[in-house]
Amino acid sequence: MKKISLVLSGGGARGIAHVGVLEELEKQGYEIHSITGTSMGAVVGGIYAAGKIKEFKKWILDLNKIDIFKLVDFTLFNSGFIKGDKVFKELSTFIEDNQIQNLSIKFSATATDLVTRKEVLFTEGSLYNAMRASIAIPNVLTPVKNESSILVDGGVVNNIPINHAQRIDNDLLIAVNVNANIPLPIKKENEDKEKQSYYQSILNNFNISLDKLISNDKKIKLDYFDIMNDSFEIMRDALVKLSLENNPPDILIETPRDICNIYDFYKADELIEIGHKATIKSIKNYTNQS
Repeated sequence: MKKISLVLSGGGARGIAHVGVLEELEKQGYEIHSITGTSMGAVVGGIYAAGKIKEFKKWILDLNKIDIFKLVDFTLFNSGFIKGDKVFKELSTFIEDNQIQNLSIKFSATATDLVTRKEVLFTEGSLYNAMRASIAIPNVLTPVKNESSILVDGGVVNNIPINHAQRIDNDLLIAVNVNANIPLPIKKENEDKEKQSYYQSILNNFNISLDKLISNDKKIKLDYFDIMNDSFEIMRDALVKLSLENNPPDILIETPRDICNIYDFYKADELIEIGHKATIKSIKNYTNQS
């Protein structure tokens, strides 16, 4: 059984594809001895390292459209308008807050400290705290604060933390980028338009709530999320390209960024399947080249 060191990128809802990647790697007989992740990659990777990926998959697939919107807990804090407490409270019903150093699989998560302006690597301590800090998207999820640091999304400085992979001799280094600039898979003609229509109504309600949180003198005509997301993704993509050039993995698994927006968690079933297919394709290419 070939052992692998796995690196999982951030990407919001796109990171649900990591579930399919993990399942397919297991199916093909690979043993994951370590996982390093950031943002959504840290959440999915941490849950897998805790041995609860099946429970997580069932939970996220069982969420209906109303459930997803109810998990958004708005706040008036200037540092972010979603607290994220509801999501982690839900996760706590089937995932214990393990100590990272006690997990059966080596795990590490990255975050960014706004005080020191440096990357922070979690290799011990509370799994919840590491995942929560790593996924704190600036201006969206409130940061994790303590006496000496203000921690936000690890993807701000390193969205695919290959340099922190915990390696052993003769293992394979596999990196997963869920934000790749590659073509979308061909969609079925009978795509669920009702689902998209309903989700659009949720986004409309979301924007109305956002308007209430922003004072009139700060409102802008351009879409707030589009500006923030596009700016963040341009910066992130440049850093990811550099990271892959400096630390090329043995196998790179990629899923298209345009498959969904970073908040489209309602597409979980589709994203997991894309993770499966992308893994099969990349492993096949690697095997043929070996």
